[in-house]
Amino acid sequence: MSAGQSRRVLPGFPLALGYTLVYLALIVLIPLGAVFLKSATLSWEQFWTVISAPRVLASYRVSFGVSLLAAAINAVFGLIFAWVLVRYSFPGKRIVDALVDLPFALPTAVAGIALTAIYAGNGWLGQWLEPLGLKVAFTPLGILVALTFIGLPFVVRTVQPVLEDLDTELEEAAASLGADRWQTFQRVLLPVLLPALLTGFALAFARAVGEYGSVIFIAGNVPMVSEITPLLIITKLEQYDYVGATAIAVVMLVVSFVLLFLINGLQLWANRSRART
Repeated sequence: MSAGQSRRVLPGFPLALGYTLVYLALIVLIPLGAVFLKSATLSWEQFWTVISAPRVLASYRVSFGVSLLAAAINAVFGLIFAWVLVRYSFPGKRIVDALVDLPFALPTAVAGIALTAIYAGNGWLGQWLEPLGLKVAFTPLGILVALTFIGLPFVVRTVQPVLEDLDTELEEAAASLGADRWQTFQRVLLPVLLPALLTGFALAFARAVGEYGSVIFIAGNVPMVSEITPLLIITKLEQYDYVGATAIAVVMLVVSFVLLFLINGLQLWANRSRART
């Protein structure tokens, strides 16, 4: 080996790239391709009839609408969580930091049962909320609670490392130049945090769209009201309507890809804007 060459742990680029592409094809591309091929057995009229049925459209609104709202809520409160964990010291900080990862480790069915037990009409919180007219369990609001619960760690763990690397001297310099707290956050901190925040938002949204186990227990699964699209796909599979299930899955894939593409585009724009500044 010549002196100008550096010793690499992994094999050369062509071999490593080949392994990567084969693995990606086996794990991601082939299964997704099979979904599209299965749904292609339907004619366009049949496909449109399946995906535009009133019950299916209602499930789209619940799944995507509540997932976007949950991801937005997590973006705000995840940033606050990360800020507190990085910038403040308090008793039990390590315990709180560890509890953030609990939705990662907790089985989704357990999370759904726990949330239902808490927010049901006779639950710890539900017995106080329902007399006030705030019914959580077995409503779309319950879905929002479940999706917020499982999506929070994605935002916190994405933003936290960026905050840890952010020098507090930038904030002190802004304050010395006369900037108030809101101006410091808006013009100094937010441009740096925005790419990580958008990444956490995208991850939380992607997880929420496909969530099943924690939702079906607390949603009530009422058609046209609180039925999510993944449950509708399972229902069609149980009825041996495989083509109908894959048709609905194709719509979910396409919409998810478009939304993630837009979010990644915003992230790229934020990175370029930060580079120009």
